Amino acid sequence: MTFLTGRELAWAITATAGSGFLLFGYDQGVMSGLLTGDAFVARFPEINTTKTGHGSSALQGTVVAIYEIGCFLGAIISLFVGEMLGRRKCIMAGCAILSIGAALQCSAYGIPQLIVGRVVAGVGNGLNTSTIPVWHSELSKAASRGKGLAIELAINIFGVMLSYWVDYGFSYNSSEAQFRVPIAIQIAFAVLTFIGVVFLPESPRWLIKHGKEDEARHIIWSLQDNAREIDEHDTVVSVDVRDISQAIREETEASAEGSFKLLFKDGPQRFFTRTLLGMGGQMMQQVSGINLITYYATVIFEESVGMDHNTALLLAGFNVPIWVIDRLGRRKLMMFAVIGQGCCMAILAGTVWDGTHSSGLVATVMLFMFNFFFAVGLLAIPWLLPAEYAPLAIRTRSASLATATNWIFTFLVVEITPVSISNIGYRTYIYFAVFNFCFFPLIYFFYPETRHLTLEQIDHLFTGEKVKLYWQSSMGVAGDAETRIAHEKDAVPHGKDPESVGAQHFE
Repeated sequence: MTFLTGRELAWAITATAGSGFLLFGYDQGVMSGLLTGDAFVARFPEINTTKTGHGSSALQGTVVAIYEIGCFLGAIISLFVGEMLGRRKCIMAGCAILSIGAALQCSAYGIPQLIVGRVVAGVGNGLNTSTIPVWHSELSKAASRGKGLAIELAINIFGVMLSYWVDYGFSYNSSEAQFRVPIAIQIAFAVLTFIGVVFLPESPRWLIKHGKEDEARHIIWSLQDNAREIDEHDTVVSVDVRDISQAIREETEASAEGSFKLLFKDGPQRFFTRTLLGMGGQMMQQVSGINLITYYATVIFEESVGMDHNTALLLAGFNVPIWVIDRLGRRKLMMFAVIGQGCCMAILAGTVWDGTHSSGLVATVMLFMFNFFFAVGLLAIPWLLPAEYAPLAIRTRSASLATATNWIFTFLVVEITPVSISNIGYRTYIYFAVFNFCFFPLIYFFYPETRHLTLEQIDHLFTGEKVKLYWQSSMGVAGDAETRIAHEKDAVPHGKDPESVGAQHFE
């Protein structure tokens, strides 16, 4: 998309990444409102609902959760082929595969085809969710990377909300369009994301790593806010190209082994530690209990709070977390979120145990409050950290493992939720409360802050220069190339060429 530069290009990238995550959110939430619909129950009576009184709650969990197995497989596929294909081709392949899976689901007349369709759609979404955050991060500036990912994940939640409202609207249709149309709509979002990626650039970091420096330089130039006023060999562009090239050389020198082995070895670059931190963030996101709400909001409102089906669908459509930009940094927001989520789950346990109408209203408020805390700290950040913490040498594969971790824990939570609610009731919320409180010390002791640092500067957090880097960040030296060059030009010694000082390598 050479006719776009600067902020217009950055917004186009954010919008396309957001479209991919809107698709992700829509596909997550769409099944929630269909499980108890009349047409769906009539077509698939094997699935236990409050309306049939027979069947298997385990089968209901499997039909919903098998999607996560597909997503897990998609993330594993990305682990092996993502680096070879590049970011754009992986996303386009994910959109195409997801569309095939959606077509299989919306045309299903039996449980087997429905399950196959959800697995295929999951593979496509696994490729997308492994790759989109990396692609977006590598095309973002340090100062706006967190904001861009927060917007992307806010759009993801809009996708969940949209799926609930579409389900609610079609619940008044007595034909099988009641569930077939909501499932089919996701194909439109997949096509939109595919078209957007076709016209947008590849990651310059991937291009430099694969020997395409000229193309990468052009993309880095086009991402500058003042691209129309400078040329491709401007100092700002050259500094970025050199920093990325230097990072690649350092990572190559750190180990001559392939990136698969690097994932599981620390050494001076601490590759294994950085991979584990990315995986841990994704684990925390899912074990916090968010999918207890996302996938089963309607079921919870009906069975735990005692609402009728239409009221439950309507209220689920309002279940939208409030988005805040991570101005305080990743760590503080994550710690704030897990404490708030733990408190919400503890109160939910008490209100659902009480079972009165007034307690049901409090439980409803807690569902909304949980989503507020989740949106503040665990919505975007766990998707951002794998791309930030992992160096370029292993970024694709490390992000794939983190995404696979997300999906396997999502599968675990979604699979056990209906059985857990049926068998132990309010105690389900207690163990999620305990998990959230346990996450606080993990975040405090092990997760470094990455706010306002470039992806290359983040390497210094793991190689013994953490104190120096924090000081430089507070002094305005760390950050994007133009920020560092401006600081260096202000401090240029008398008689020196500001251009040569500005081009010095940041350490």
